Amino acid sequence: MTDKAFKFAVIAEPKDEKQWLGIARRAEDQGFTTLLSADVLTAPSPFPALALAAGATTTLRVGTWVIASPLRAPRMAAWDAHTLSMLSGGRFDLGIGSGRPFVLEDAERLLGVPTPPAAERLAQVERTIDELRALDGDAHTPVLIAAGGPKARALAAAKADRVTLAASPFATREEIAARVREVREQAGDRGEEMEFVSPIYVIGDEAPPWVPRLLKTDMKALIEGDSLNILRGSPREMADELLRRRETLGISCFTVNAVFAEQFAQVIELLA
Repeated sequence: MTDKAFKFAVIAEPKDEKQWLGIARRAEDQGFTTLLSADVLTAPSPFPALALAAGATTTLRVGTWVIASPLRAPRMAAWDAHTLSMLSGGRFDLGIGSGRPFVLEDAERLLGVPTPPAAERLAQVERTIDELRALDGDAHTPVLIAAGGPKARALAAAKADRVTLAASPFATREEIAARVREVREQAGDRGEEMEFVSPIYVIGDEAPPWVPRLLKTDMKALIEGDSLNILRGSPREMADELLRRRETLGISCFTVNAVFAEQFAQVIELLA
């Protein structure tokens, strides 16, 4: 279905300068394309953290995974994104979505920001992208949209460079392939250039404690359900499985958590 080059991103949470910059430099050495930082109010802010990571590396891209649109006025989010893109030499990717439920709950609890209706949150995503495009001028900051429902997928088709499909951990391969085709078709001439990003939460057979809480299921069910959120086997078997996913699903970009970076580096080497 696609012969696009593989791209791999590592997701990490900054703890302190030594840890964070160490992760960035190792990710660059290990062949990862991008370092991603989440947008949650219980962790450091992603924009300054990513700016430091970009300054400590030379080729590594940095990006948000993903900012929640209700947390920032569209112009402010676009301003931060454009600034980081400009000062990193174009190595910044803006990932944006309408916000996971727990992020929106924290925003209300910690910031007093009420949760807007879904349609308004999606409109904020669109306005942020439009503001970014206006600030970029002739430059172009790549934008990823986390798209769940049909309206979000339609917006991604119209505005995004990259898409991650917010789907159940038990979504079948056929369902994911159909959604990828749908977005490409809606995007028209841009469709074949779009990149689709799939998160892998577990490498191997043991899930970190946060995975069952995030996905609301356990490792046994993920294995039995042939979940695309896990990747198991030897490095060669994992590499072959990613080749299959690229061929059958049209997905060539994958994210892994930093706890698996060392292990996954062997897979990257096989697919280089």
